[in-house]
Order: sequence, then C-alpha cells, then structure tokens
Amino acid sequence: MTEKSAFLQEGDTAPQTRIQRAKRQQILEAGLTVFSEAGFRGATLDRIASEAGLSKPNLLYYYPSKEAIYEALLRDLLETWLDPLQAIDSNGEPVEEILAYVRRKLQMSRDFPRESRLFANEIVQGAPRIMPALEGELRDLVDTLATVIKGWIAAGRLAPVDPRHLLFSVWSLTQHYADFDVQVRAVLNDDDPFPGAETHLDLLFRRLLTP
Repeated sequence: MTEKSAFLQEGDTAPQTRIQRAKRQQILEAGLTVFSEAGFRGATLDRIASEAGLSKPNLLYYYPSKEAIYEALLRDLLETWLDPLQAIDSNGEPVEEILAYVRRKLQMSRDFPRESRLFANEIVQGAPRIMPALEGELRDLVDTLATVIKGWIAAGRLAPVDPRHLLFSVWSLTQHYADFDVQVRAVLNDDDPFPGAETHLDLLFRRLLTP
C-alpha cells in the first residue's frame, strides 16, 4: 500500500553466508530475550553475548553495538506488526475482515510475546527509534484503512465507529495478553487465556460492528 519508511529500509544488505546469517539470527534471538526482559537501558552486550552463547568480541563482529541489535530487532518487528493491517481486504466482508484482523493480532500476542513487550517498552520510552515509522508507514496504513472503514459504514455494511479508535481498541485488547501475561495468568490460575480471549473478543467486536 505504501512505501517503506526510512527506518524500515535501513540495515546491512550486503550478501551473507549461511553461517553469518545463522550467527546474526542467534544474536537477534538472544537480544530479543534480553531486551524484552530488561528494556533497552537495562540490556548489556555482555548479557546478550552470554544469552547467545558467544564471546563479546564475536558478537561485535556481527553487530557493532547494542543499539545496532536493538534497531535490527525493531525493523523486523515493525514489518511483522504491519503485515496484519496490510492483509485487510477492502473487497471482503467488513465485519469478518476486522474480526480476522483481531484474531491475527491475538495470535501474535500468543506466538510473539517477547516482541510485543519489546515494542511496548520502546513506546513507553517515547518511541525514540521508531517514531519516523510510526509517523510514516503506520500512519499511512491507518489512514488508508480508515478510509476503507468509512466507506463500509457509509454503505451500511458496518456499524458507525471511529476507525482509528477502533484500531486502538484492537491493539490494546489483544496486546494486553502478551504485555500483561503474568497478571492474566495469575487471575486465571495459570490457565491458557487465549481460547477464552478469542471467543470473548469475537463476540465483543461482532456486536460492536454488525450493522
């Protein structure tokens, strides 16, 4: 739908060997664990190297700083986070398209809780590294989808809602299950929250959106 932001286009695009790709992925996996637990300020290269099972000099061969690791993670995360928005089909059945988006976002909270917490930490800090992407590609996607939703409403195919606040509600109600996983599981006596969450959110948004 839109051109990628400058932030998303950054990164080392030089050809890499299979071993180099594997080592980079190993470091990113370790960085994801450390950053999602400790935040950017609390993370250290020593801890990331230890988590990756590498020496610090070996890690620095692939990434020159913890900032480089963090920004690489954010680039990958933003692409993953934007994909479900781009998958909404303007020619589809409106209620079902939005409910499918809700399910995809909930599945992401289930399957990628560390990524969700990493994103939340960055936002809480004021989004110093991803603000250009938030004000660029994300805003453009939301604007495009808002136009689609308004068209659905005007055609009587969707109940009247504020398109942007609808998306905010989807984000908050789905990502809560990743960002506040400990609280949710404590209240549910450590039961898996996701089957019940999917049923509840389907009912909630279906009632809200059905004309």
